[in-house]
This record gives sequence, C-alpha cells and structure tokens, in this order.
Amino acid sequence: MGKTLAEKIISRKIQKECSAGDYVVTPVDLILAHEGTGPLAVDQFTALGKNEAATTGLFFSDHAAPAPRKELADVQRRLREFSRDTGTVFHRPGTGICHQLVAEEWAAPGQIVVGADSHTCSAGALGAFGTGMGSTDVGVALAFGETWLRVPETIQVLYTGSLPPGVFAKDLILETIGRLGADGAIYQALEFGGEVVSGLDMESRITLANMAVEAGAKAGLCAADSTTAAYLADQNREDAYLALAPDPDAVYSQTLKIDAGDLSPRVAVPHFVDNVHPVEEVERVSIDQVFLGTCTNGRLSDLRVAAKLLRGREIPGDMRLLIGPASQRVYQEAIKEGLIDIFLDAGGVILPPGCGPCVGVHQGVLADGERCLSTMNRNFQGRMGNPQGEIYLASPATAAATALTGKITDPREFLR
Repeated sequence: MGKTLAEKIISRKIQKECSAGDYVVTPVDLILAHEGTGPLAVDQFTALGKNEAATTGLFFSDHAAPAPRKELADVQRRLREFSRDTGTVFHRPGTGICHQLVAEEWAAPGQIVVGADSHTCSAGALGAFGTGMGSTDVGVALAFGETWLRVPETIQVLYTGSLPPGVFAKDLILETIGRLGADGAIYQALEFGGEVVSGLDMESRITLANMAVEAGAKAGLCAADSTTAAYLADQNREDAYLALAPDPDAVYSQTLKIDAGDLSPRVAVPHFVDNVHPVEEVERVSIDQVFLGTCTNGRLSDLRVAAKLLRGREIPGDMRLLIGPASQRVYQEAIKEGLIDIFLDAGGVILPPGCGPCVGVHQGVLADGERCLSTMNRNFQGRMGNPQGEIYLASPATAAATALTGKITDPREFLR
C-alpha cells in the first residue's frame, strides 16, 4: 500500500514503516518557541533537570518586537539568556517572524519540526512535517530530542486548472477552509497537490501550509520538488534538498478537488476563518484599517502584488495602511526593489519585521467598532486587541485594493 506524504516523512524519520493511526515516537529535527510560549517550555525543560538541548532549538522574539512593555522585555531577556546557556539559537527582535525565519534558514524536506505555535505547520510547504504543540510537549522534546505522534490520516486537496487574474494562494486556502470547515480536518494532514500547486512558487506554498491549522489540521504538506530545490539553493542550502512525493496509490481519508479557474477573490468575514465569501458578496463593506503582513502573507511576493496596485496611487485620508515585512531579509529586498517607497508614497506605515498587529499585543489595535481587512490567518473576535473590532481576511491584492477605496474591493478592478 502506498504512502501519503505524512506517512512517508514519519516512516523515514523513525526508520520503520508506519501508517495512519499508528502511535510512534520520533526524533525531532527542529524545535521552536517565541516569547508568548517559550517561558513555559523553558520551565518544563528546567524541571527535567536538563542544561543542554538534545536537538536544534530555536527561540524568537517576534510577537511583540520591539517589546512594548517591561514584562515582555523581561521575557525576551530570559529567552536570550536561556539560549546562551543551553546551546539553542535566539533570534533577536526585528529579525522576523518565527515561521518565516524557519523557512528561510532552517526547514528542509523530510524533517520533523515541532513548535509551541499552531502555525508551525508552515514548514510543510518545504516537505517537512511541521506541527504545533503545547509548550510542555515542546519543552520535553527539547530535553530529549524526540516526541510522540499519532500518524495522521490525510485529506488530499487537489487544485486543478489555473489561477485567474486577481486570484492567489490565499484565495485557494480560504476557499478550502470554507469548504472543509474550521473542524473539518481535526488531527489530519492536508496534502496540497494538483497542477496549480506544482506551478506555485515556494512563498505561495507557505501560505497554503500556514493556514492548514485553520481547518483543524495537524499538518499542511506540499511535495518537495524542483521548486523546493531552487528555494533551498537560493539560501545556499542545496545540500538539504530531498525529493519527496506521495505514492500514486496512497490512501486518503477524502479527496477535495477545487477548480481554481472557477474562483474569484475570497474574503473571510467576522468572526470565523471558515466564514468565507466571494468578494462580490461583501464588496462595499467599509474598512478603517488594512494590514499587509504576517507569517501568512508578509513575504516579498506578497509585497510585490500589493505594490503593483498601489504604485502611483494614494489611500484616502481616513484609511490606515500598515505594512509588516515578515523578515529582515524581506524588508531589505523590498527596499532594494523600491516597494517601500511605493507604500510610503501611498500613505502606508512600515512596521518592524514581526507579527505586529496580528495578535493585538501592540501596533495597530482597533478602536471600538472599527473594521480591519488583513492578510493574516485568523479573524477571531478580539484577535487584534479589541473585542469590539471586526477582522476580515483576504489576499494582499484584495488588501491593497481595499486600502485605496476604503471599502472591501475586488482587486480585479485595478488589475484590469
């Protein structure tokens, strides 16, 4: 019997054949945590009497960077000192979002990546089995270099046809979550395939994998192919490449087929990610703030798409446009390409590389009754720091078009 990507990666790692439903103990290649989840992981690690990490541990200061208050500054200092003492790696504030940096510097096909953050599944875009866990489990994994897993069943998601103008990976994954529901893939893997995925660049694949958890998935996976190899080579990590693909006779719990050619831009409306509508149904809803960024859509290709629409144009005086590059590398490339100048000329505000407004800790908190259209991955009530605000989710193209009009706008109006 053939294997899915999840079964293949885990079987290879434990050097033993396994199938969906099996319980296994597996070595872990990468472990990550940030200032929101790291302290509990550190506490567990310390309680176990350990003083040296058993595998590669990565700590980040990205959810509140730079620190907006002393308590968070204290936490960041604690993680910095812990990393120095245990041989783990600390990424200082301003270097970028953990999931983006893991993709840029660390993740590779065939790895097992666990993190104290639900969007650790982003690593699946590179053919790694990335999954979020609680801080206690992450602390234990850091101490012993392994963790236990139930090998998940897999939902195969096939995107056929070709993407129409104005439709992007974000629209694909929003449509997928809308069809599956927020609990439609609980403790399953989403395996993304079809000719559309084969043609997507790595940054778009990361968008798909990043939001797999919004359907309840344990992991979101793409095959490792020539696109993966080129992405790793661009980072001088070509030796980390490993070709990985599901077997033709792999067994799936279900197959979801989506004809990309039938899609228009999608928008998730408050307060649930699976409350997805075609942009045509929600056009003209007034928006107070647009946020372009996060681990879902803060990469260079996302900024390019938005800049294409914003070039030579200016946002209304009562609109706030916030741009948060996902990493320092993205920020630097955006400067070189002139994208930052385009955003500033349009009236935008550039934020430090990091999560920014996404978690509502600082930067971009909404006033009572305000609405934000964001490229982030969640629109739960209060997510951006105010339960009285509303969050709409869309692609960078839809975000840019909306910033220009002050209401939810189909980006195809500008692309024409």
